[in-house]
Amino acid sequence: MTHPQGASAPAHAGGATEHPEIDWLAAERSPEFRELVRRRKAFVVPATIFFLAWYFGFIILAGYAPDFMGETFLVDGLTVGYVLAFTQFIMTWGLAAWYLRKSDRVFDPLARRAAARAVEAGREEEAGRRFERRTAEAPGIGDEEVTRP
Repeated sequence: MTHPQGASAPAHAGGATEHPEIDWLAAERSPEFRELVRRRKAFVVPATIFFLAWYFGFIILAGYAPDFMGETFLVDGLTVGYVLAFTQFIMTWGLAAWYLRKSDRVFDPLARRAAARAVEAGREEEAGRRFERRTAEAPGIGDEEVTRP
């Protein structure tokens, strides 16, 4: 991978070179990983749509309905705009708490199972290659011939 100004990749870049014991293709194709991706997407996409609708709804109301946003709400000095602005914080913290709870109960166990399956697939692949004859890259290297007297 080429980095700006000729810099090399950092030593902690990760990936296949960092964990050669993992069969990354098998991990991606495993049902556990696919289930994890499907369930996370099923949560994140609707939550993001809700967040953006709530946020841009507030912005649109503030820009196009200033009279409504300036109406008094419950007590003198507290306006609808202030209340809706405060709900942005509540909504953000609520979504974050909901994601953490979902992550602890659903996503993390799925991720652990997917990771265990990936390591298992890597071990199976390595065991299958253990007895294969490896060819030398250059002639004479690793091809020492044993002669008996």
